[in-house]
Amino acid sequence: MGTVLQRLQRLLDRPGPLADLLGRLEARTGVRRLYLASGSVAFLGLYLVFGYGASLLCNLIGFVYPAYVSIKAIESSSKEDDTTWLTYWVVYGVFSVAEFFSDTFLYWFPFYYVGKCLFLVWCMAPVSWNGSQVLYHSVIRPCFLKHHQAVDSVLGDLSTKALDAASTVTREASRAAVKLARDAKSD
Repeated sequence: MGTVLQRLQRLLDRPGPLADLLGRLEARTGVRRLYLASGSVAFLGLYLVFGYGASLLCNLIGFVYPAYVSIKAIESSSKEDDTTWLTYWVVYGVFSVAEFFSDTFLYWFPFYYVGKCLFLVWCMAPVSWNGSQVLYHSVIRPCFLKHHQAVDSVLGDLSTKALDAASTVTREASRAAVKLARDAKSD
């Protein structure tokens, strides 16, 4: 168990916004940052189980930090971080669509929002085995590679039909406007 605590302590001491915040709180309160972080995670977990607005909090956790680091990735010169966060957003989108259809049943489970929050944190975790990488490479990418040509074909047909329909509507509207103008002029 000592190694887990040591790894957590190293994570909390690593330079960055989290360490800065915990350092300021530690200096003000005199409480070690490990206890501050553990207490915050415990409070967050309890709030996700019993608190009002757990859905909003869970969605904020899954959206705010990834959106912030995605903007930073766009602004950086490295393309590796862009790929990492694009992968997250693809998985997040697929999860959101799946959740739309299953949410009616799943949100009745008492630990649903805790599980959802843990899933989203796993998807954004800065490790090689994070959820977005695992799910993208094992589920989404194979499905995409298998079906993308058929989807492209359907989308191409739909766009052609939409353009044809728009062209027809525009022609008919133009003819009707000309006819109305002629009829108004003759009256």
